[in-house]
Amino acid sequence: MAIWQGRPKRKSSGGRLRLARKKRKFEVGREKQFTRLGARKVKMYRTKGANSKARLLTVDSANVVDPKTKAIKMVKILTVKSNPSNPNYVQRNIMTKGATVMTELGEAVITSRCGQDGVVNAILISSAEKPSAE
Repeated sequence: MAIWQGRPKRKSSGGRLRLARKKRKFEVGREKQFTRLGARKVKMYRTKGANSKARLLTVDSANVVDPKTKAIKMVKILTVKSNPSNPNYVQRNIMTKGATVMTELGEAVITSRCGQDGVVNAILISSAEKPSAE
């Protein structure tokens, strides 16, 4: 059965809502497919107006911005540290917007919507700098 994002069959009070029309194609949703850690794999979807969305299924690198130097680097993602949308996503290495990931540069917060943008952008929050030998 298709996922439908139209009006519900019940009112907020619990009463029955009599629909005046049938379902429409633009109201059909899609199954959740999470962005996981792994070799880059992208799935393209056609959207309204013959546009497209790139859904990342797996990814192993991110575009990370260092706020101090304003430099952007593509770095490898090591693991998912925390995810406010669902704590279970950390164990499964699922990335969403707002998730904190450990990269080669340090911890970074994902700012892009991986399932719609087709890219992982992040901002560095703490760097893993090596202590200098003096």
